[in-house]
Amino acid sequence: MSNHSFVIDPKLAQNSLPGDTFELSGPEAHHAVTVKRVTAGEHLDLLDGQGLRLTVEVLGTGKDLLSARVIQRTQEVGSDHPVTLVQALSKGDRDLQAVESAVELGVLAVRPWQADRSIVRWNSAKTEKALAKWRAQVRSAQKQSRRAFEPEVLAPTNSKELAKAIAADVQAGALVLVLHEQATEAVAAHVSSWRASAQSGQKVVMIVGPEGGISDSELQAFVEAGAQAALLGQHVLRASTAGPAALVLIRHLLGEL
Repeated sequence: MSNHSFVIDPKLAQNSLPGDTFELSGPEAHHAVTVKRVTAGEHLDLLDGQGLRLTVEVLGTGKDLLSARVIQRTQEVGSDHPVTLVQALSKGDRDLQAVESAVELGVLAVRPWQADRSIVRWNSAKTEKALAKWRAQVRSAQKQSRRAFEPEVLAPTNSKELAKAIAADVQAGALVLVLHEQATEAVAAHVSSWRASAQSGQKVVMIVGPEGGISDSELQAFVEAGAQAALLGQHVLRASTAGPAALVLIRHLLGEL
């Protein structure tokens, strides 16, 4: 069984070497001691969210406090072609379901998208609270999957802003895929063709629409900005399923699974 994982302050992680001891307090210590009920002698993985993993032995616990000794320090290597999920806001928390699964499957960034047909609407009063919910979901999924890198929750966007972002990403060499049931070329074909000439660090962006689908005007604007319409199989998937399904395929084709 893999070690339970918790996220700690990057400064604490960066300054800790094998043999060092320290005390951990705050929400993560509370989660470890009160929720996970860790005890002295157990091994944990403490993550800085930037690729550094500290494997530690618990020396003792108190109320919302634990002391630990560093056993091993591992700096993990990030993805050569990081994947971003642009997820349209969807009803029934299906957008959050998509984000949770995508984080567990290796996405490096997620962006909320207010699509034309999104039933859910974030006004100025709701945005910060909603973003906090997305960040909490990302953190939870990161710990669940024991990932040393914490995906970034990017600023929410609307369709007009997204088209501009697509143009900038494509200019930088990114592959931007709009998952759409009327596309004629498969996700796999797009990825395989792009990978043949892609340079290290260039990313892949997946755009997933809401339950009502991506409008014709949105699709046209995105394609004109440089995105590629891509088909993900013969069936139409839910907003919560399409992104994670495409992510597995993309990472496999990139040689990361």
